[in-house]
Amino acid sequence: MKQLFVVLLALLVLPATSFGTTSEELMQKIQKLTQQLEELKKQMNELQMQQKASESRLEAAEEEAKEVVEKFSWLTIGGDYRFRIDSLKGTVNSHFNFPLFGEGLYGHFQQQVMFGNVIPVTLPNGANTIGVPIDMATLQGIQSNAAFMRDYDVKNDTVFLNRFRLKLRAQVTENISVKARLNMYKVWGHQTSGPVAAEGFFADRMIPEGAPFDGTTGHIPQDNILRVDYAYATWSNIFDLPVWFSVGRRPSTGGVPGNLRQNEDKLGTAGVPSFLIDYAFDGLTIGVAPYIEALPGFYAKLCYGKGFDSGFRTDLPGDSSPSDVNFIGINVVPLNTDSFRVELQWNRAFSIFDTFPDSGVSANLGDIDQYGGMVMARFERIGPGDLNLFGAAALSVVHPSDEVLRMDILQPIDTNGDMIPDTVAMIPDAPLAGLLYNIDPNTGLPVDKDSHTGQMFYIGARYDLTKTGTKIGLEFNHGSKYWVTFGPASDDLWTNKLGTRGDVYEVYIIQELPEIPVAKLGKAYLRLGYQYYDFDYTGSNSWIGSPQRIDDLTAESPQFMPPLKNAHDIYFTFDVRF
Repeated sequence: MKQLFVVLLALLVLPATSFGTTSEELMQKIQKLTQQLEELKKQMNELQMQQKASESRLEAAEEEAKEVVEKFSWLTIGGDYRFRIDSLKGTVNSHFNFPLFGEGLYGHFQQQVMFGNVIPVTLPNGANTIGVPIDMATLQGIQSNAAFMRDYDVKNDTVFLNRFRLKLRAQVTENISVKARLNMYKVWGHQTSGPVAAEGFFADRMIPEGAPFDGTTGHIPQDNILRVDYAYATWSNIFDLPVWFSVGRRPSTGGVPGNLRQNEDKLGTAGVPSFLIDYAFDGLTIGVAPYIEALPGFYAKLCYGKGFDSGFRTDLPGDSSPSDVNFIGINVVPLNTDSFRVELQWNRAFSIFDTFPDSGVSANLGDIDQYGGMVMARFERIGPGDLNLFGAAALSVVHPSDEVLRMDILQPIDTNGDMIPDTVAMIPDAPLAGLLYNIDPNTGLPVDKDSHTGQMFYIGARYDLTKTGTKIGLEFNHGSKYWVTFGPASDDLWTNKLGTRGDVYEVYIIQELPEIPVAKLGKAYLRLGYQYYDFDYTGSNSWIGSPQRIDDLTAESPQFMPPLKNAHDIYFTFDVRF
């Protein structure tokens, strides 16, 4: 068959004059053409093999390049924008407003000083000070102005807010990376947090001297300046071991399980439980993540943070400068899979400050321990969607020192022994309160100075409808009389709900928008929610002074802050991530 093909080919290519050649010459030409055809076929096979080899090398190079790009892309930029609107309403229980009483005394004191009515006063402890005379009618007028005889309502019908966050990640070497986030958060039409903090209902929302807590920068509405929220470097796989070291301004805000209602992914091995810590610390972490077949996703880490640096101290007599405030914690995650997570944590605050760090710490009130545990689970294909559940519980234990919060105050005193105040005296460095206990104003001695223990629990569920991108959530948390958390960076406007001494109910719905993402992490969603606070005790999110039952307060109960008995917050957000 092959020879017949060659003969036919020869007949087609030979010129017409070839029919006059001899048979021997014809056979020679056919043999020559056959050899040429074999060589051509051989060359074609070689070309095909070279092409296949080249394609194979190209595919391998593309796969390698893709892997390198995915694994070692040196810079990633992302972030999010949030528009938020809140409607706030609350009821304040009857009480005696101590700061308002002090303002009234100060006005009277200044007036009498201007008139030259200043008299020397010797206090019961032997200290000398100055005072001004006051009559009972004037004193009763000041007292009645500060004594709220009935409950009253407070509200802010509409608060509009803008929040912008820019995230950066640089892969410096194979095992060293740097991550940072810059935050801007402000109230519409304001360069301060006044509309949400001016009344001073809760310690975690007060803004001392125009500046928030160091760790709440960018988390409490302030102004339109883009500030550093976190910035840290991480060295992983140290010496080819499952060990990492991380140092810098830590990503210790917005942790689990609160990420569910924020519609955010958990931070891998970073972050801490939000019901214990929600505060941007400067510190470091040493972690280990060994492979344990029975405990998939296991990791543990030791964390250290600096809450306040006291600056220079001297050995001069009388130097009572406060100590640094340090935090240390151990976080263990025995199980961490896509469908199940268990997290345990202990942390201690050493020499906790007596007031806002940025407004001047004057005393170290003692230490605070926190113990907490949490379980999160995800059940897929439960009906038309997936079900997320979580439960958390925690304890706080305080260890008071002998130091207390002190302030210069004005106080009515009796100087002639008739049991009727007749003088307003300046009391310098007056002791007011310690770590969850008060100071008796008459004796100057502590009242109920003990190691108090507080408890809290936090449960919630979120059901995710797969087809529509709708997520419906319910949450409830309860805190006892002495419960103390450290979470002033939460985004709850009234106060961090997880630090409430009482009950908080929350319901929300998230609707993701059916937009085709262009950015790598691009998505947008709407969130509508409602929070109801039912306070049992005063002092939520504060560790200064003894909590008092709200229902027992009267117009004669002195309070540093207006004690809310309940509060409502209806909020709506439009979030865009990129």
